[in-house]
Amino acid sequence: MEYPSTKTVKIKEIGRVVTGSTPSTKMQDYYGSNFLFIKPSDIALGERRVVSTETRLSKLGYDSQRNRVLPINTTCVVCIGTIGKICLTSEPSFTNQQINSVIVNKNLYDPIYVYYLLVTTIPKVKKLEGGSASGREHVKKSVFEGIEVEVTSLSIQRKIAAILSAYDDLIENNTRRIMILEEMAQALYREWFVNFRFPGHEKVRIEESELGPKPEGWEIKKVTESILINPRTRVPKEGEKPFIPMGSLSDNSMLIGDIESRTGNSGSKFKNRDTLFARITPSLENGKTGFVQFLPSDNDVALGSTEFIVLRSKTLCPEYVYLLARSEDFRDTAIKSMTGASGRQRVQQACFEQFFFTHPDPKTIAAFHKMISPFFRAVHVLAQKNDALRQTRDLLLPKLISGEIDVESLEIKEGGLEA
Repeated sequence: MEYPSTKTVKIKEIGRVVTGSTPSTKMQDYYGSNFLFIKPSDIALGERRVVSTETRLSKLGYDSQRNRVLPINTTCVVCIGTIGKICLTSEPSFTNQQINSVIVNKNLYDPIYVYYLLVTTIPKVKKLEGGSASGREHVKKSVFEGIEVEVTSLSIQRKIAAILSAYDDLIENNTRRIMILEEMAQALYREWFVNFRFPGHEKVRIEESELGPKPEGWEIKKVTESILINPRTRVPKEGEKPFIPMGSLSDNSMLIGDIESRTGNSGSKFKNRDTLFARITPSLENGKTGFVQFLPSDNDVALGSTEFIVLRSKTLCPEYVYLLARSEDFRDTAIKSMTGASGRQRVQQACFEQFFFTHPDPKTIAAFHKMISPFFRAVHVLAQKNDALRQTRDLLLPKLISGEIDVESLEIKEGGLEA
């Protein structure tokens, strides 16, 4: 079924297609903190908006790219390299040359609807990939502009956008809560174990040690005395097991996504409450670190990339291990130990024998675990809710766009939908 008002148009008829450009890196004044500069690596699969980027442009950078500025709610599609990544801008932004963006004619089309419409065209975009001299996947701008899509009337577009946005708004809200919980956990870790302002710290004497001042009763230990590095974990060869590739780890949170299933027992092996620490460049430098809490029981074992170092608590608590693995000192030690060919350097496990830290007393560890573990559980629950919301949204998306689910009888009121 199609809506009566459906017609076929080319993407270039929906709005102005803009191919991004990278300002000269020789002009450092073009770079700063004012405007998002979106690259494919900034676009996360399954997330609608880009709210932060590795690189930002300054006001001078803005002026140098003025004709390529993208207003809020512009759809951006990667057409070179990892073809098919797609996002909406959350504020005036720019992109690099790998991305084509559609600045919508708002008199005829709803920008949010266009985003969802183009999500459904991604398989078509991938099929048009013609390669390039460098061997990279490449869909030319002229080819992208010429892709035909079926569109409906503006009133129906807005209804479809409102329905699907209800799901993505919830996902984005949950994602913000996850990041707040992550930041709170890291702030508490620094407050307790770096600044030594843990509950009752006023009554504890500070004494000198080889690492500097430390609370009385805390010990200086090698990390290998307190954390098991790549602990031996047995996995039967028979049957399928959850498998975590490197791409499933987040750069800035404990979340682990896109869990695969594989047979055999090769790869790293880990259980709930283990920390996965990337040991290869550039994954380590980018911050890829995960906290395992998706397995059905504590007896279950998952497999993962051979490029993970598995960290398991021995005398600490699992949450402390994860937060330590995200600390600057711990990561610097690992990065400085890396050896190997350029672009494929790996952490040397022996480096952890040289990493010493101030080990808290058992009472403080227990108190920290009691306070912090609800944060980690809440992150997991919110991530599960997001997975369920994405599944429902993805089921509805093609049916709404195609007209299989008819929304003409729905009335949109400010703040939501009414039947």
